[in-house]
Amino acid sequence: MTLIIFDCDGVLVNSEEIYLAAELAFLASAGVILERDVYTDTFMGLSPPMWQARLQSIIAEKRSAPLPPNFFARLDDHSTAQLEIHLAALPGARHTIGGLTALRCVASSTPSVRLRWKLQETGLIGLFDPHIFSSDMVLNGKPAPDLFLHAAAVMGVQPGDCVVVEDSVNGVMAGKAAGMQVIGFTAGAHCAGNHGDRLAMAGADRIVCSYGDLATALNGLGAQ
Repeated sequence: MTLIIFDCDGVLVNSEEIYLAAELAFLASAGVILERDVYTDTFMGLSPPMWQARLQSIIAEKRSAPLPPNFFARLDDHSTAQLEIHLAALPGARHTIGGLTALRCVASSTPSVRLRWKLQETGLIGLFDPHIFSSDMVLNGKPAPDLFLHAAAVMGVQPGDCVVVEDSVNGVMAGKAAGMQVIGFTAGAHCAGNHGDRLAMAGADRIVCSYGDLATALNGLGAQ
């Protein structure tokens, strides 16, 4: 039995490109300039607590003055407002996933309540419910393997029989640390430039750039 484990942000829905644009613009308004590639490699795939801790560390290196009051709350409000306007399923997601016969689930760094909201808003929740796993269910988020191992255990599948579909360096590292095959997925608009190369360097077994290619890759792995 093969289990296909889908990340959510940037794989099922377009939230990563929304977060990327909103967060970089908000940080720039506070005088913190980060390069796009550095931001994606460093922060994509992290749980909110890990994301905030790492971002605070980087900001401390770039700013001598303290952050404005409620900086992270205002950043979250700004990103959420953009998400509520622009969130959508990635092209081909519903059709391709609906045609899969293999066991499947979602394993995301997004907190459970917001994760279910994203899937509900984009009409994807019926493809996975109740097999929806969040980093708030485990001690260590990505790039640690805990979330993927938890999902596999609950689904009753050995790690070696799992295929992870991930768009982030941190997610690819987590999947490989869990002993799973990993497909690096670059269909999202946030996966610009040599993002696929960076996923391959992180350990992805294959790189695909569309849901049509994903169906072919899964079939080649015997996981469709």
